[in-house]
Amino acid sequence: MPDLVPNLRDLHGIAIDGGSVAPGRLLRSAAPAAGDAAPIGVVWPPASVIDLRSASEIEPEHPLADDATIHRLPLLGALRPGAARPTDLPGLYRVVVETAAPMLVDVVRAVATSPGPALVHCAAGKDRTGISVALALLLVGASLDDVVDDYLETAKNRAAIDARLSATAGHDHRLTLPASFFETRPEAVLAAVEIWQAHEGGVHGWFTTAGGTSDDLEQLHGHLSGDTMGS
Repeated sequence: MPDLVPNLRDLHGIAIDGGSVAPGRLLRSAAPAAGDAAPIGVVWPPASVIDLRSASEIEPEHPLADDATIHRLPLLGALRPGAARPTDLPGLYRVVVETAAPMLVDVVRAVATSPGPALVHCAAGKDRTGISVALALLLVGASLDDVVDDYLETAKNRAAIDARLSATAGHDHRLTLPASFFETRPEAVLAAVEIWQAHEGGVHGWFTTAGGTSDDLEQLHGHLSGDTMGS
């Protein structure tokens, strides 16, 4: 029997401007492996995959390369060489938002233009994925409570995530991280949200400053709401 993709969920039903996220439009997960299956009710395989992992974590070929268009967007690759590394999760999230802003715009565009289900994943499907999904949802009018509630769902999948991480590239490096980095706490994702909300014009102003456009937002809303399947 195939393994299930760890931490996989469809974000359908989350309320956004003018309706809700339609089924089969935005998925999030930990890193999938070849032969993985999806839980009943989740459309699989996706049409597009937004892989947020760094070079040291990825395979020579993505496990879903035969089924989907793969977008490699290594968010942690934007960190400055030699810069002090964050010592807690809120600090990590702030650094990602501050250093990888243009890449986060690319993540949103990849979701918005997907011709079918878009899967956003990193290694655990918690941190880089959590930031990216939170941004996409807030841009289309999701409430902060719904964004945080979705983020916290990952805590329920800790055992499956740990099992997958122990068998994938980057395992030795993860052993050197503080234990708090493996927790799922609201203050982490809220650290990213606070930066977006503090920007002139809020999250939309931040997105525009980072290089996003009104067309990107229109496509994102259309894809997530089911009004269009991307371009």
